[in-house]
Amino acid sequence: MLLGTWNLENLYRPGGPFGPKDKAAYETKLAALATVITELDPALLGLQEVGEPEALRDLAGMLDGEWHLALSRRPDSRGIRVGFIGRTPFEVLSDTSAFPAKLRQVQADDEGVSVTEAGRGFLAVEAATGDGPLRVAVAHLKSKLLSYPGGRFQPRDEGERARYGAYALYRRAAEAATLRALADELLSGEGRERDVAVLGDLNDEVRAATTQILLGPPGSEIGTPGFEAADRGDATRLWNVAPLIPAEQRYSRINSGRRELIDHVLVSHRLVHRVTEAGTGLPGTGTPRLPSVGSDPAERRGEPGSDHAPVWVRVRVG
Repeated sequence: MLLGTWNLENLYRPGGPFGPKDKAAYETKLAALATVITELDPALLGLQEVGEPEALRDLAGMLDGEWHLALSRRPDSRGIRVGFIGRTPFEVLSDTSAFPAKLRQVQADDEGVSVTEAGRGFLAVEAATGDGPLRVAVAHLKSKLLSYPGGRFQPRDEGERARYGAYALYRRAAEAATLRALADELLSGEGRERDVAVLGDLNDEVRAATTQILLGPPGSEIGTPGFEAADRGDATRLWNVAPLIPAEQRYSRINSGRRELIDHVLVSHRLVHRVTEAGTGLPGTGTPRLPSVGSDPAERRGEPGSDHAPVWVRVRVG
C-alpha cells in the first residue's frame, strides 16, 4: 500500500489570476500531473494547492479506473486547499482550522492583525484496509515565502524582512501545534494499535522546530538505538520517515538552487514498523528532476507539472 503527499502547485482552471493562461497550458499541466499519479498508484495521496474543486475533478477524469476524492472546505485567501485522491475508498473525519483552545492568537503583520486559525484547513479521513482502519490527516502549513503589504515579495528594508519572517514563523508554529492536536485525536493514545499518518507540505525541513512539534514525545527516532525499544511514548509518538528515503532522493523542492525536504510523511508506531520503502518522486526513477524556484511564485504560472516532488511510503498490509 502506497501513502504519499504531493503539492500540485496552483491547480486552477485557466483564465484566473493564478492558473494557466489558456486551455492548452492547462491540459499540459493536467497530463503531467496525471502521469505521476498513475505511476504512483496510491491507496491515499494527500494533496496541496488545489485551487478549484472542478480542477481536481478534471485531473481525476484523466486517470484510468475508479478514484476517490475529498477536498477541504477551508481554503486560504487565494482559494487553495488540501485534499485527498486515492484508489481506496475513505470517509472524512474532520475538516478543521481553529487553533486549540489554549493557544492564543498570533500576530500576522505590522498593523497588529492577529489570526486564530490556520490559513488552510486540515483534512482527516479514514479508510478500511486489510489491517483495519487507517486514519490520515493532510496539511499545508504557512509558507516560508514572505509577502509584504501591497502584494510585494521584496521588503522595503531588512527590518521589515525580519518582522515578516517572524510573523510567518509564529503562524507556522501555531499551525503545527494545531495539526499536532488533530494527530492526538486520531491517535487517541493508541499509536501502538492504530494506523495513523500525518502528511503534507510542512514548509520546513526535518530538523526545523515547527516540524519537530508534530513528533510528540522525543526519543526512538529511526536510525537510533532506541527505535526498536518500546517505551511509553510509542502510544502518542509520530515518526518522520525521512531517514528511510535514500540520501540522494531526500528532497522535495529546489529553492534558489538548494535542495530541501519540506514535504513529509509521519506515521504511528503500528505503521512505522511495517514501512518497507520510502522515497520522493516516482519509485525506481532515481533523483527527482525539479525546477529551481525563487521568491516570486508568479514566475511559474502556467508551467506544466509541479515544482514539488511527491513524498511517499510503502506499507506492508496483511
